[in-house]
This record gives sequence, structure tokens and C-alpha cells, in this order.
Amino acid sequence: MISELKPYLAQKDSCVPWLGKVPEHWSLLPNRALFAEVRERDHPDEQMLSVTITQGVIKQRALLENSSKKDSSKLDKSAYKLVCPGDLAYNKMRAWQGAIGVSDFRGIVSPAYVIVRLRAENNPRYFHHLFRTPGFATEAERWSYGITSDMWSLRPEHFKMIYGCLPTLAEQVAIVRFIDHLNLMVQRYIRAKQKLIKVLEEQKQAIIHLAVTRGLDPTARLKPSGVGWLGDVPEHWGVIKIRNLARPGYKTFVDGDWIESPYITNDGIRLIQTGNIGIGEYREKGFRYISENTFRAFRCTEFYAGDVLICRLGDPVGRACLAPNLNIRMITSVDVCILKPRGDADPAYIVHVMSSPLYLDWVGSLVRGSTRDRVSRSMLGRFVLPLPPVQEQASIVQFLEEATADISTVVKQTLHEIALLREYRTRLIADVVTGKLDVREAAAGLPDEPEEPEPLEDTENMADARENDEDAAVNATPEEIEE
Repeated sequence: MISELKPYLAQKDSCVPWLGKVPEHWSLLPNRALFAEVRERDHPDEQMLSVTITQGVIKQRALLENSSKKDSSKLDKSAYKLVCPGDLAYNKMRAWQGAIGVSDFRGIVSPAYVIVRLRAENNPRYFHHLFRTPGFATEAERWSYGITSDMWSLRPEHFKMIYGCLPTLAEQVAIVRFIDHLNLMVQRYIRAKQKLIKVLEEQKQAIIHLAVTRGLDPTARLKPSGVGWLGDVPEHWGVIKIRNLARPGYKTFVDGDWIESPYITNDGIRLIQTGNIGIGEYREKGFRYISENTFRAFRCTEFYAGDVLICRLGDPVGRACLAPNLNIRMITSVDVCILKPRGDADPAYIVHVMSSPLYLDWVGSLVRGSTRDRVSRSMLGRFVLPLPPVQEQASIVQFLEEATADISTVVKQTLHEIALLREYRTRLIADVVTGKLDVREAAAGLPDEPEEPEPLEDTENMADARENDEDAAVNATPEEIEE
């Protein structure tokens, strides 16, 4: 189906850089000709909606169910804006990142959001896809302004000045039908891959848990550990509080630094954030820095490759990774705890223990229901871990690296395949909605889909939530923005 798509025979230069060439019969209009701003308020009893980067407009409860983020809306919602099905909503502060979309629901959103409604009979879902392309995001960025990128705002008067393309209504319907079918196929493929990843990760976590709590000798005599999540441990092992794993000295068990948006730079000392910390692994995601002057003025804590970074914020709370060797000076954000282990504690072994599913579930049960599922450093420091002799720790680490290597390789390859497919889908959708490919014939031959696919295991709304959680000091939330 996709391989048979062809470009339109007659095209013209749109004279709009983010659109390029478009079909000759398509119209080119500013958003002010297509949309009218809507500011209807005083509907406090309607359900709350959220405008997300990965999904567009969703019910807020769906976002919060998969996140450590809590409802930050005001008790008095009389000033909140009403959104009706078919309305387009966007977050002024994050439109340039993709936080825009058409709503399928009736509800209310923060006063900081902008709501617009089509003036004439057009398919709102077409504009949903058009405005969520990388090209539009770049155009939204061009029209946004502010002191720093984290404060850029796309105001309604500037949104109205952006030019877009307008196919015929029949073509809009065909384009939406084609994209809906494409998304369905992609979701089914991704869901199958994610089920494989889940099975592999469960297998990996079972191997890790057995090794870090029972050791490598199946004949070893056991004793009660006195720790609920841990159960029995080998008789010659000890147990120890996390804070006592830190070596003597200054700032060896300490929180990261509170760095606000104005102090973020494009180079300098690297700022590692909560999103960089996976379960037992460092994840390269985003690049933020601070200057040497900021480092000195705030007396920031530098950490080094091999230190242990523990995330005090959820999804899941308490996860840890080894600090990476990035060949650059590094600090971390306030919701990350730095542990510099003492000589008889192998950092890699500590990370493996903190990756045990029983440990993470236990930590989560202790903090669930607290503000944003966050654990304090003092509480974290009181948690107890098993501690074998240091040579045995090293043997366990080596065993786990060998035993889980193949699993990790397959998981990374599968994640890479998913990422490539999503990237391909994004490019294809952009080509379709801007008229680079003609889908009319393909859409006409598509079968009716009887049902929606199951939710993805990766939970794209969780990705949104984690993005929103990413250091409140750096990313403002909608409720912190005054209209």
C-alpha cells in the first residue's frame, strides 16, 4: 500500500518554507482565515483535559494514572477554558515542542492554553496531523518568543499569522483515513515488539534478583535478613543502610542541585536529569548544561563516572544507574541523589540491587500517594540492602553482565526498531499532510477496522508525564504560567 504512493502530478511552490511544494489545487491560507479563537469559561464541573507532546489532547486522568505527576489544577476552575470535540488546543509554552492537537472530548483546560475552532466545514483531524508535524513545530518555534527556550510562547495573534495548506474536504477525509490506518498498523507492530521486551525484561530482572539476594552458590546456608522485601540471605552476608554505603567525606551522599531555566546553557558543565536514569542503565536523553560561573555561584556538587545516581522521583521511584563516563564535568538535578560508595561496596552491585523488581515495588509502596511519588534522601538513606563480601560482589556483577548480555542486546535492538518505525511514520505523515504524496486511491481501498488496538506497553502518555516531571526547576507547568 505505502510503496504504491505517488506524488501529485501538478504541484506549486507554496512560498511557505515549512510547507515547500504543495498540490497545485490546494489553497494556502493563514490560520486566522481558518480558525477563530474560543475563550468560553465558567464550566468548572467538566472533566480536566491535558495537551501532551506525544498524543495531543487526552483526558487528564489518563495522564496521571501512568505518572508520578499529581493534579496541579486550581480548586476554583471557573476561569478554565472549555474545549469541545473538534476544537484544537495548544500549550503556548510548548507548542514548538508538539504540545498541540484536536480534542475528541468535551472538557476544560488550563487558562494558559489556547483554544481555536474551525470557521468553515473542514476535517479537524486533518489539522491535528498537520500541526503535529516537525515542520509545523519548527514554524511554531519561529513565531514563539521569550527570554529562554523554556519560556518561549506562541501567542494567539502569532498562531493566526502562520500559513498552512488546505486540501479539499474530500482529500482531508482521505488523508485522515489513511493516517488512521497507518497508525493502527504501526501500533499493532509496536505492541507485539513491546510484549517481547516485557518478557525479556522480566527474565532479566528474575536473574538479577536471585543473584543479588541469594548469591551464586545455591548450597549456601541462609539466614533471615530482617528486611521485608529481601527475605533470607546467605549466612555470611551483611545488610546495610544505603546512607552507610557512602564513603567518609564531604557530599558523598547528597542531592543534586536546583537549577532554574535562566541558568541553562548550550555548553559547559553537563546537567544530568531524572529522565537520564533508567532502571540499572544510563539513558542519553536531552542535553543541558550550566556555566562554570553558575557552578561556582551555586556551589554545585560534581559527580564522576562510577558514582551511583539514584532517582528520588517516580516511574519507578528509587531506580538507579552508574554515572556515565561522558568525558565532561557533570552535575545532576535536585531529584537525583548522588552516592559515592565506600571501598567495600561495588557501585555496579549496588545498582543491580536497586534494579531488583521486589526492591522497586517495595520502595514504590512506601511512597505511593505522596506528592508526585517522591522519596526524600533521608528516607532513602534508611533503606536496607544486602551486602556480600566485596569479592563476591564483583563475582555477582561479572556473572550478571554475562548472563544478561544477550537479553540486553535483543531489547536494545527491538527498541531501536520501534524508534525507526516511529521516525518513518512521522516522516510519512508529514509527506501526506503537506501533499508530497497522494493517498486518495490508497485510502479508498482500505478495509474498515473493527476495533482499536490495545494500549501500548510503552505508554506514550507515560512518556509525556515523564517529560512534564523533568525537573520542575527547568520546565514550567501550565499552571505556573499566567495568561
